[in-house]
Amino acid sequence: MTRKTSAPGDLLAARAGFRAALLGWYRQSRRRLPWRESPSPYATVVSEFMLQQTQVATVLPYFGRWMKALPSFSALAAAPEERVRKLWEGLGYYSRARNLHRLAKAVAGKALPRTAGAWRELPGVGPYTAAAVASIAFGEASACVDGNVVRILARLTRDATPYRDSGAASKALAPLAQELLNPASPGDHNQAMMELGATVCSRRSPTCLVCPVREYCGAGRAGDPESYPRLEAKKTERRFVVRVWCEKDKALLLHLNGAGARRLAGLHELPTAEQAGVDPAAALKGQLLARKNRGITRYRIEESIHEAKASRGELRPGLVWVPTADLSGVSMSGPHRRWVTEILAERGPRA
Repeated sequence: MTRKTSAPGDLLAARAGFRAALLGWYRQSRRRLPWRESPSPYATVVSEFMLQQTQVATVLPYFGRWMKALPSFSALAAAPEERVRKLWEGLGYYSRARNLHRLAKAVAGKALPRTAGAWRELPGVGPYTAAAVASIAFGEASACVDGNVVRILARLTRDATPYRDSGAASKALAPLAQELLNPASPGDHNQAMMELGATVCSRRSPTCLVCPVREYCGAGRAGDPESYPRLEAKKTERRFVVRVWCEKDKALLLHLNGAGARRLAGLHELPTAEQAGVDPAAALKGQLLARKNRGITRYRIEESIHEAKASRGELRPGLVWVPTADLSGVSMSGPHRRWVTEILAERGPRA
């Protein structure tokens, strides 16, 4: 489909001014983030992995703890998997931690790749992360295109193409991003684009009046920035999950996700009724301890947690009894850690 724009040629003709305005704003107004203030290839890689689908404010405390505990590729490569999971606990999308661990093992003690193409050969590194690392850490002129950059480019050119999703838009707009890239400072240019999208050119209510590149923006001049980009609405699916709370002899029954679990390998969670061998209809008759709603990708999930009885005899595969005094020492997914903490606090000491 032909991409309809508002004079993209004009933007490219004025790119020297665009680059200068963007870079000047970034160097004066950028957020002082630890991976920027004390840059290194390792810090860049860790931050980029953590920032995938996660906001900066959430990442900051995790990044600090991680760098203190595992300050280098070699330290990460040598760390046991349980240690890595524990440091990542609560950030979600745990495959990122596993891939980062695998990446460290692949590069520790070796010369680091310097190009985006070489970084893409490593675990968990897609086009965006590869371009970010190569440009920020090694000065390669590779443009980053994520959701923030898609939004900026679509508004600059008033791109009216109806894209299937952000990924399709990223591919279509990548050539324009590359043409706009400042080859003299590719790392700062990429970070400036990310910063602009995160702090000024936001999805809702962008602050166009203080935008450093407003004079180059077709949507800003037209007064309709929120109309771009044009992405198809995501279809959501509702799911209902019944979980059970089985507590006995000062121990809590948990389900340990096996190594084959795509997102939660090695993490403990409250078991579903099915995992615990309890009929869901029967479980629903137990005392309701909590009802939780959350979103994961395209799913909207409602989960109810009910008190149930379980034998301390032979357990079904994946189930483990964990003494409540030892819960802080096992790895749990973030939501389940919060739920367990809330319920234990509400119930108080148990005999």
